[in-house]
Amino acid sequence: MTQRDTAAKKGGTAHGASKGARILVVEDDAAHRAMLKTILGSWGHAVLTVEDGDEAVAMVRDQAFDVVLSDVRMARVDGIHALEEILNYNPALPVVLMTAYSSVDTAVKALRLGAADYLVKPLDFDALKETLKRVMAQAGVGIGDSGLRRRLGEALSSEDGEAGGMLGRSPAMCSVLDTIRTVAPTEATVLITGESGTGKELAARALHGQSGRARKSMVTVNCAALAESLLESELFGHEKGAFTGADKRRDGRFVQADGGTLFLDEIGEMPLPLQAKLLRALQQGEVQRVGSDVPVTVDVRVIAATNRDLARESSEGRFRQDLFFRLNVINIEMPPLRARPEDIPLLAMRFLGRFAEKNRKAVRGFTPRAMDALIRYPWPGNVRELENAVERAVILAAGEMIDLAQLPAAVEASSVPPDDETKPAEDKAGALGLNGLTLDRVERLAIEETLRETEGNKSAAARRLGITRATLHSKLKKYDIE
Repeated sequence: MTQRDTAAKKGGTAHGASKGARILVVEDDAAHRAMLKTILGSWGHAVLTVEDGDEAVAMVRDQAFDVVLSDVRMARVDGIHALEEILNYNPALPVVLMTAYSSVDTAVKALRLGAADYLVKPLDFDALKETLKRVMAQAGVGIGDSGLRRRLGEALSSEDGEAGGMLGRSPAMCSVLDTIRTVAPTEATVLITGESGTGKELAARALHGQSGRARKSMVTVNCAALAESLLESELFGHEKGAFTGADKRRDGRFVQADGGTLFLDEIGEMPLPLQAKLLRALQQGEVQRVGSDVPVTVDVRVIAATNRDLARESSEGRFRQDLFFRLNVINIEMPPLRARPEDIPLLAMRFLGRFAEKNRKAVRGFTPRAMDALIRYPWPGNVRELENAVERAVILAAGEMIDLAQLPAAVEASSVPPDDETKPAEDKAGALGLNGLTLDRVERLAIEETLRETEGNKSAAARRLGITRATLHSKLKKYDIE
């Protein structure tokens, strides 16, 4: 076992808990920006600064950070909008907002959107230091976090939910899900294309599950797994004595799928002679068992999938062009995971929940650095590779949060930030004014305001706050709210 894997089993981090954090300061006031960089640097943190929310969003996409400390009111893109964009990209990254205007409405909105905390200027630096210490200790997005639940809710808000287990809120996946919902109720033959691991079989199951054939079976045949002679028998069946070992008559997959759906996976691997027989079955709606001259009528909807470019294969003579046209009535192109990074946090949390339950582990989420690495990695194996990486991380995790050390080495390497000027500043100190508005105070105000809005309906208030009714009751008791 490598030293790295030993550290992973112990739950160690790749960067060491004792090191300072990488902090992004977003502040349009030059004096305050410089002062924050000096103070945070004197505490041992590496600090980068930007002047506006749009720069902050771009910086978070370019580099890995442990915390974002952002002003609310800025010239071009304010802190609230930047908060939404940052958490859409990496929901594990804690964002602490600062403002000179202690508006309860703004504080409530910020916390509902997923801000880690909310401080009022002029800052009390003792309070700032404690806030940073706390949010870094709690850093990570977890299964029960309201911000992620909100994003999951948005991803599943369409009338057909996840479309057969596929999860995504990216434009590419929304387009796929829309096509599935449109095509599923029809009888059209569908060709699903895309790289290995992108979820082509899930798309096929979604098409079947939302069709009028859902009460019948979806029968799957992997065309790459069988030799030509066996594949023909598998598809069309055979008569007793048709070949050596055929000791009884057997129905093929077409007959087994009668009234339902036949999914032909890896259709590009089917031998050319068998393609002609498949084309006849599709055109005539009938099959012949091997060794028989009697046709059998079948009512089957065919969905095929391939990771090959069948248009090119057919133009170069490796796939029948007429079969390609017959299969390609509707084409659904599954996007690679690298083309939809905004879906990675949702998928990663879905897999984490499944594997944590399966392995009886108390793992609940990812640290900001771990989530950032997942988002940046190009995932050549697509969703299947992500699933395997999360399963590995859950098994190796010793604590509640998955950190870089529990991820595969290639994924961890994608998070290494470039060398930059983020060196701790010289030791300087300062102190300003009033204490920040505490998280408990804002949380109490948020609950009271939501209860007023829902006219005391606790179930409605809990839903709006993104917590369970039981959690709301415990907080009512904690804050002594009638």
